[in-house]
Amino acid sequence: MSTDPRPSTGPQTGPLKIAYSPCPNDTFVFDAWAHGRIPGAPGLDVTFADIDLTNGMAERGEFDVLKVSYAVLPWVLEQYALLPCGGALGRGCGPLVLTRDADVDLTGKTVAVPSERSTAYLLFRLWAADVVPGEVGEVVVMPFDQIMPAVRDGKVDAGLVIHEARFTYQRYGLHKLADMGEHWEATTGLPIPLGAIIAKRSLGEEKLRALAEAARTSVRMAWDEPEASRPYVTAHAQEMDPAVADQHIGLYVNEFTADLGEDGYAAVRGLLERAAAEGLVPPLGRDALSFP
Repeated sequence: MSTDPRPSTGPQTGPLKIAYSPCPNDTFVFDAWAHGRIPGAPGLDVTFADIDLTNGMAERGEFDVLKVSYAVLPWVLEQYALLPCGGALGRGCGPLVLTRDADVDLTGKTVAVPSERSTAYLLFRLWAADVVPGEVGEVVVMPFDQIMPAVRDGKVDAGLVIHEARFTYQRYGLHKLADMGEHWEATTGLPIPLGAIIAKRSLGEEKLRALAEAARTSVRMAWDEPEASRPYVTAHAQEMDPAVADQHIGLYVNEFTADLGEDGYAAVRGLLERAAAEGLVPPLGRDALSFP
């Protein structure tokens, strides 16, 4: 497995260069594929990177396949195609806004976020436009694992958290001010689009279809034999309680991971069209989400 980000250049002759996070849902999903247990699937050269880094890699055209935020798609879909499987959507799994005190008005307050090119950030801005009486103050970008300590220590007024922080924020003495997913689902009725799998269009339609089938097969193999992925999951989530890792997988790996389906595509387009209307992202082309 590779550890240093490297762009893919020239014709594709060896393993596909792929980057995804070390989070339990990604290692669970890609375990069978990454370890060569899917007959006929394209080989993978894996780099681990948090999603704020893979978003930047996608914008620079690095790597053949990437796990990115749905929020970054408007900037990268000319070069990359959205795969209809392997990503993270769901219900009851949205980012949270945390504060030290309950019922805080965020008007003029400083909020820490993990990235401004993230789905979490788009959901937060859409929520704030509907709910915060005035405008939110300064937005500070910091690594997601530093956000809860920063809120606890009073360095920021609130924090937007993702991943396993949903299950651990009480340990920091923090309060859940709002659940971005609850707001999204209540106002749209759609699942929450979080992380997408994209692949370079230059690979060609045949290879893209093979990638999608490999991703779908890897998901199903993980479900059929969950213990097979445990060493891979554990190796890359060493500081995470096993029970939290299992919760993480159960929340973020679901039917939409196997196939986006009609509701999944509606959620993605709905998020990006609403965000474009607010001036947060460029508008999508009509066929931007189509897959070969």
